Amino acid sequence: MNIRRAVPEDASGVAKVQVDSWKTTYKNIVPDEYLNKMTYESREQKWKEIISEKTVYVAETDDGEIIGFSNGGKERTGKYPNYNGELYAIYILESYQRKGLGKLLLEPIIKELKQKGIYSMTVLVLEENGSRFFYESLGAKKIDTVEIDILGKKLHELVYGWEDIRTIV
Repeated sequence: MNIRRAVPEDASGVAKVQVDSWKTTYKNIVPDEYLNKMTYESREQKWKEIISEKTVYVAETDDGEIIGFSNGGKERTGKYPNYNGELYAIYILESYQRKGLGKLLLEPIIKELKQKGIYSMTVLVLEENGSRFFYESLGAKKIDTVEIDILGKKLHELVYGWEDIRTIV
């Protein structure tokens, strides 16, 4: 297992992880119509842009298959003045979950935030997504709930925060 910074050529692998993990993680949460419209091709183009501009890390097997990724940076909403950083995403293919990869993918994001003088962080997670327990186990505290709409279905995102990310890993 290897964790490294993503390069634009990783976009197709990252897109595959995102689409596949959304279809397993959010099945029966997010409308099927939305999940069925997600394609590798559409996400690949988006990830090329993101990887070129933002911090993204990938987890890959020994033979180079991308099986997970994370990205993060400055908090995007401005709604949480006590939290300057944000974990935008961690996605791991279902067959590789619960093996410690989440922490391994979180570490370089935290390291980069600390290098920028950012010591607090938020993450948003759908209320029905069991991965919220991962964040709670790492000391995140619920600081807000936000309602979102996906194809007419109202969902709640929980906003978790760490006041000091130096205590996480």
